[in-house]
Amino acid sequence: MTQDKFNAQQSISPINKATTADVPQVSRRRFMASAVALAVGAVLGRSAFSDAMAADSVGPAEKPQLTLGFIKLTDMAPLAIAYEKGFFQDEGLFVSLQAQANWKVLLDGVIGGSLDGAHMLAGQPLAATIGFGSKAHLVTPFSMDLNGNAITVSNSVWKQMLPNLPKMADGKPVHPISASYLKPIVEDYEKEGKPFKMGMVFPVSTHNYYLRYWLAAGGLNPGFYDPAHGDTNGQIDAQVLLSVTPPPQMPSTLQAGTIDGYCVGEPWNEQAIMKGIGVPIITDLEIWKNNPEKVFGLTAEFTKKYPNTTIRLVKALIRAGHWLDENNNANRKEAVKILAKSQYVGADADVIAKSMTGTFEFDKGDIRPVPDFNVFFRDNATYPFYSDAIWFLTQMRRWGQIGEEKPDQWYFDTAKSVYKPDIYQKAALALIAEGKFKSSQFPDFATETGFKPVTDTFIDKVSYNGHKPNDYLAQFKIGLKGNEMPKVGGV
Repeated sequence: MTQDKFNAQQSISPINKATTADVPQVSRRRFMASAVALAVGAVLGRSAFSDAMAADSVGPAEKPQLTLGFIKLTDMAPLAIAYEKGFFQDEGLFVSLQAQANWKVLLDGVIGGSLDGAHMLAGQPLAATIGFGSKAHLVTPFSMDLNGNAITVSNSVWKQMLPNLPKMADGKPVHPISASYLKPIVEDYEKEGKPFKMGMVFPVSTHNYYLRYWLAAGGLNPGFYDPAHGDTNGQIDAQVLLSVTPPPQMPSTLQAGTIDGYCVGEPWNEQAIMKGIGVPIITDLEIWKNNPEKVFGLTAEFTKKYPNTTIRLVKALIRAGHWLDENNNANRKEAVKILAKSQYVGADADVIAKSMTGTFEFDKGDIRPVPDFNVFFRDNATYPFYSDAIWFLTQMRRWGQIGEEKPDQWYFDTAKSVYKPDIYQKAALALIAEGKFKSSQFPDFATETGFKPVTDTFIDKVSYNGHKPNDYLAQFKIGLKGNEMPKVGGV
């Protein structure tokens, strides 16, 4: 099926299905939801009753026909599943899903209005709102997943790293693999006057920040940005030169020798193994356990103009994330078949299945269980935590994308202007009122602050407290802190 035909089918065929015969069914669903709300109130008391009835008050979508964008990565899965399983249609939404060429095109589409919303890099709504790159107030009421990325190096680099790695009894490398084992190779490149180059997908991508985090934890400087003086390349004082490559082009760019490694989401790491052109050496799960990944992004204007539509979008996406994780990932094989379709990820099902079904292949034949490589619902994966937003903002400051010191309150205010747990809560309460979910499947909305507990589940064991972003930055040897500014020759 061509992309044009697919788009037409996405836009038109659901409307064709929504005949007048469906109207009584919708009414019955609303009646049942109200009955559930009454039951919830009877069991849990007046406060719960008020919440349940409020949740049932979500009105019809103000804008039922929507165009949503995505990049061809496995973590766009909630969008594909919400469409294929009819979750969008259950909410009265008739959606066209459109693959985008790259993250910049996708971002411009949302800002310009040709896309109503999109599968986004977590840094994109934050960066746009503070004016790094494009300037627009974007928000996210839904986190799409946890984890899902890896770092891959060329066969040549891997051949040089392998002899120095500690081994297990079976001769396979001990994981996680620190960038300190890459450092001697980078230093050899420097002595020979050659740049060591790695790819990431976008300047404000999680891939950029996790790759930089891993490199710096191993003693390698990934470079700084200085937008105030026109530097948006992020290569000031860099020992490893990072540049942007669209995700589907990563393997071919590595194969051509243009880059020596990359950080990207699936299936583009496992494809390197399949093609025999590179070796994934570490997952982002090993860099930061259960790290936040993509978000669903919209303009703030859209959410204000179409509040019911926004809530209904989030309801459908919550159901899709739950479907992907329920019964210990029992639906993942079916999800792989869906994602392998050309209109979605369009990669070989066998390649997509490796990570999506709970395993990951590092070196050829080194297949290890990684059940949490992709997490779409459990562990509150879909909730938009302020502390996640603040972490990304700290990395923007650490590497110079935010060019000056900011007080802690600025981080809190920026996070709250972009991450919208209030919208998520309305969607979740509506699903509870409808009997589709239990309250235990979500955070306790009565006490949830939006800040995760302090954690040191990073590869370098540095402790992160979202309440103290400047104290967090002060812990790093490599990176900007306080009033430091990037400059050639050192900060």
